[in-house]
Amino acid sequence: MRPNTPSSGMVINWLILITLGVIWGASFLGVELALTGFGPITLAAGRVSAAALILLVIALVYGDGLPRFQTTTDRRIWLHCLGMALFTNAIPFCLLSWGQQIVTSGFAGISMAVVPLFVLPLSHFLVPGELMSRIKIIGFLFGFVGVVLLIGGDKILTSATPSPLMFTAQLACITASSCYAIGSIITRLCPPVSALSFAAAGLTLGGIILIPAALMIEGVPNASFGTAFAGLAYLAIFPTAIATILLTILIRRAGPPFLSLVNYQVPVWAVVIGALVLDEALPGHFLMALAVILTGLFIAQLGRRRVIAASIPNPPAS
Repeated sequence: MRPNTPSSGMVINWLILITLGVIWGASFLGVELALTGFGPITLAAGRVSAAALILLVIALVYGDGLPRFQTTTDRRIWLHCLGMALFTNAIPFCLLSWGQQIVTSGFAGISMAVVPLFVLPLSHFLVPGELMSRIKIIGFLFGFVGVVLLIGGDKILTSATPSPLMFTAQLACITASSCYAIGSIITRLCPPVSALSFAAAGLTLGGIILIPAALMIEGVPNASFGTAFAGLAYLAIFPTAIATILLTILIRRAGPPFLSLVNYQVPVWAVVIGALVLDEALPGHFLMALAVILTGLFIAQLGRRRVIAASIPNPPAS
């Protein structure tokens, strides 16, 4: 059998990354469909709980089950699972679902391009070997300008003043992206544990948190089978259950900064799908903001490559 090489490992990493981009890019369409019959918190609770059930069955039958709770390290793993439940599932899913009642799926997708901007400073302080270089800072600032343009583009370019509700919904989507950044760091810093066990535990805790909140705030859902359930089913199976396993594997293999490259793809897929399927309009400042943000991410990634190259020792003289 041909042994794995560093290049073959990178091919696998990129395939996982592209798959995540397509799955997550279509998730905003799934949210739009599911919101026709479910409230935002109920939607978040439904997708997380259904995904948790799927992964629990897989983990118990084919995997290592849930993480143990015996040693100090085991309990630390559960703390990381709780962090994942909050910052990768419960909080951002609620924020995005609520925000998408007001903003377009294209806007929500573009806001996910902001995730790496939050990952950069967090990695600098929390992840060894991911220090902020000068070029990374330039990329961060460049991307931040894109965020300002994304939220305030109407006012900057057309002198139109967005409503307070629209601004709050836009801010909710941006806040969700910061939660994903925090969640990726929490996942990276977790002690060694099965990716399937970690994902199943995180989603289970997320469901335990969200179900009571949904029942208290929105009551028992009464949506009929149809479009809303189709959207919920897609969200539970693909961008929640399958994607949670894939992102956990990818973070462990390549780290949060590499995972953050998925945000080059997600907004593009979200904008294309929203325009083709939902016939959403694309304001000019959306596309301009996306271009500025992606340029900032490219600059920051270029800085990361230079740091990696500089850290590789020169081969010994022959």
